[in-house]
Amino acid sequence: QVQLVESGGGLVQPGGSLRLSCAASGIIVSLTAMGWYRQAPGKQRELVATINSGGSTNYADSVKGRFTIYRDNAKNTVYLQMNSLRPEDTAVYYCNKRWSPMDDWGKGTLVTVSV
Repeated sequence: QVQLVESGGGLVQPGGSLRLSCAASGIIVSLTAMGWYRQAPGKQRELVATINSGGSTNYADSVKGRFTIYRDNAKNTVYLQMNSLRPEDTAVYYCNKRWSPMDDWGKGTLVTVSV
C-alpha cells in the first residue's frame, strides 16, 4: 500500500522560507516521477514542481527560481524547499505521483504566508 505523508508546513512571513517533506512508503521515489501540488482556498489544485526518476526537475512559472524540489533516496523522501515566500503561496501542499496520481491525496500540509 502506497502512503505519502507530508509535513513541514506552518505560518511564515512574506520573504521567509519553509521546507516541506514527503515521506513515502510502498513506493520508491527514486524510480517514480513525483510532484508537489498545492490547493489554495477557493481554487483548483495545481502542480508546482516535479522531479523524475532521472532527477530532472520542472516548476510552475509562479514558483520558478524560488522553490526547489529534490529527494533523499536513502530516506525515500521528497522535499520542497520554498524561499522568498509570498502571500499567494498560501495553500495546502500535497505530494503525489506526477503521472496517474493516487486518488487518495491525504491531508497535505498547510502553508500560510502572512504578516
